[in-house]
Order: sequence, then C-alpha cells, then structure tokens
Amino acid sequence: MSPGDQASGAHDALGDLRDRVAANLAGFEQVSQPLEGRRHAAVALTLIPDAQSRPCFVLTRRSRGLRRHSGQWALPGGRLDPGETPEEAALRETQEEVGLALDADAVLGRLDDYPTRSGYVITPLVVWGGANARLRPNPEEVAEVYRVPLAELDGPEVPMLRSIPESDRPVISIPLVGTQIHAPTAALLFQLREVAIHGRDTRVIHFEQPVFAWR
Repeated sequence: MSPGDQASGAHDALGDLRDRVAANLAGFEQVSQPLEGRRHAAVALTLIPDAQSRPCFVLTRRSRGLRRHSGQWALPGGRLDPGETPEEAALRETQEEVGLALDADAVLGRLDDYPTRSGYVITPLVVWGGANARLRPNPEEVAEVYRVPLAELDGPEVPMLRSIPESDRPVISIPLVGTQIHAPTAALLFQLREVAIHGRDTRVIHFEQPVFAWR
C-alpha cells in the first residue's frame, strides 16, 4: 500500500468515527442537572488523530500556578461566562488552553451533566478537532497536553473502582499516561467510551471523586 493510500484510508476511518460518534450522541438522551447554587462549567472531550493517525482524545495536566486544582489531570474547559452556552464555553476554553480554534459545528453532542464535590456542574461536550489539529498549550493554564488513543479506554482495567470510608459511592479511575486519572475526568472519559464510541446508554453520575478533589 502506498503512503497516499494509507493516508486516504486513515482519513476515511476518521470520517467513519466522526459519523458514528455523532449518530450515537444524537440517539442519547442527555441528563441535565440543576445548579442549586453550584457554578456551571463545560469541558471539551476533543477527538483528534495522533502522528500514527490513531483516533485520540485531548488530555491536559493543569499548571502548578493555578489557584484551584493545580497539577491535576483535566479536559479543556472551565466556567461559563455570563450569557454563554456550554458549547460556546467549551470551544472558548479549548482555544484558550490548547490553542485549538474550532467552529460551532465541531460540537458533536453532549454527555450527561456531572456535579462535582467542589461546587460545579460540568456539562461535557464531545468535539471533533479535525484531522489536522495542532495543539499549542497555554503555559499559564496547561503544564502538559497529550493525545491519548481512544483504544486505551477499552483496556481490561477500565474502569477501576474502589470504595472509600467517606462515601457509599464507588470512586472511579482510569489508568492512562502512566498514572491514574480520577473523577470527574475519569467519569466523563468512561461515558465517552460507553456512549459516544460504543453507543451504550451508560450513566456515570453515581461515580465518586477522590477526597483530594472535593476541595
């Protein structure tokens, strides 16, 4: 197979993935959560290829200089500005944090809202980053950025669940990039796998966060 044929095949595979994810999300009944005094945030589960044309999602490690949740693993995102929709906020934060500017039609759909122990309701948006996405992390917000193959979410240890004395809900984590990614990020990634990739109606609101993320 020539390099041109390989590139064409990879492009077709990515296009098929985009169509499948969009269809799965269109058939999913997303559940919203009331704010009830919590702040509204949005995150982008951004799908892009890596250098080997494998479909990936964007994962960041937050800068150590941030006031809250510094050094933690996260998805691009943050609080909604006044008058913003979750879609607008997710796209804005993706551009601010990792330098990826995308139009509104890049949003393929929503996953379930996830209330956090630290006082937020997160609306997750699945976003198509395109075949030629270039990432330029903002060092004031992002210490590291990774393209993690989606196939890693289908590993035999995903998800990992454990109990803690502080809660009767199981704490979820996912082994990625040589460490453990915890909720809320782990819960959102697990639902990305279940709903967007495999078309299963799987809920994740019952998954707990580790105690260090409660603050």
